[in-house]
Amino acid sequence: MNAPGLYVGAPYHYAAVVESGRMVFAAGACPIDEDGVVVPGGIEAQAQKAVENLFAALDAAGAGKADVLKTTVYVASSEQPELVRAWEVIAAAFAPARPPSTLLGVAVLGYREQLVEIEAIAVAG
Repeated sequence: MNAPGLYVGAPYHYAAVVESGRMVFAAGACPIDEDGVVVPGGIEAQAQKAVENLFAALDAAGAGKADVLKTTVYVASSEQPELVRAWEVIAAAFAPARPPSTLLGVAVLGYREQLVEIEAIAVAG
């Protein structure tokens, strides 16, 4: 839902309401493959792999991208344009949904050369 009086151009909704269902809390999805290696290729490639991994975790929990209530996206950068590059990939993956989201630039993430991580809260059922 959007809130009256807040900026209407935000690329996400300001809040989500849960009427019923089973809550799913997804750990931060990283751009890793089955060998645990961070996907090379920069922010966009890592954002794409991280969101694919998030969707796989949600699916295993019985939820899908349309069930996501909130995301938090971490980008290892202090440059705002790099945060936007990651956000554009993630927003496109969720479209047409626009879950409430927080986008943060951080100094470092958990894996060597990791640039992007995304966590989510969803409701299944």
